[in-house]
Amino acid sequence: MTLKTETRYAIDPEYAKGMDTTELRKHFHKDGLFADGEINLVYTHYDRLILGSAVPAGGTLTLDHVAETGTKSFLERREMGILNIGETGQINVGGETHTLDNGELLYVGMGAGDVTFSGGGRFYITSSPAHRTCPTKLIKLADARRVEMGSRETANERVIIQFLHPEVCETCQLLMGYTQFQAGSLWNTMPAHLHDRRMEAYLYFDVPNDARVFHFMGKPEETRHIVMANEEAVISPPWSIHCGAGTAAYTFCWTMAGDNVDFGDMDMVAMGDLR
Repeated sequence: MTLKTETRYAIDPEYAKGMDTTELRKHFHKDGLFADGEINLVYTHYDRLILGSAVPAGGTLTLDHVAETGTKSFLERREMGILNIGETGQINVGGETHTLDNGELLYVGMGAGDVTFSGGGRFYITSSPAHRTCPTKLIKLADARRVEMGSRETANERVIIQFLHPEVCETCQLLMGYTQFQAGSLWNTMPAHLHDRRMEAYLYFDVPNDARVFHFMGKPEETRHIVMANEEAVISPPWSIHCGAGTAAYTFCWTMAGDNVDFGDMDMVAMGDLR
């Protein structure tokens, strides 16, 4: 088994203004996450969120000790959300095996112990610090909260599928779900917003090989963009907008961590204020 970890430090917005494309990608973009037989993790200094992946490729992978957390076990003081974007796979935690089909999510509470991945799944992992234990829960698609938004006329007809949301699953601070676009719709999260009390991370997936998503970030009055391919992630600091437009329809998984679990806690940015 191969475990790879890297650390991303917090960046001041004034410093980010001077970054070129290479630097922006170095600090905020992550590619190469999903590799057969590997667990890949990125430890960020934004609310100490960890994002990563596990691809057992028919074998088994176990996530237990990760030096960057400073604890004996990864989940000793953390909670975790795991989304399967591949074929059917299994996750064993606390002596119980959970089967996840494509598009389903497992929440794992603090103190659950080691986590073992197997089968054909491509597991996207997010984790944040926790101060209390919430029950581990498998959330099927039928149990998720669905919110339909946008329209064909504005090229943003989409459904937001909420898994780690107060109305679906109790968590300490993680919020998580994904947004799917209808054919012909390309824009996500417009009008843009900020949430100074939370950071966010996106995983773009179901992006056709010959397509790209232009992810916009930065302060509203001075935006930047990062070009995203399939199964690539981007880190969004609390001071940054987070939105994008694709050259074809796509799906993105959003994860938030911070002061609260109020999905609507956001500061909207007027279209006329974007620069």
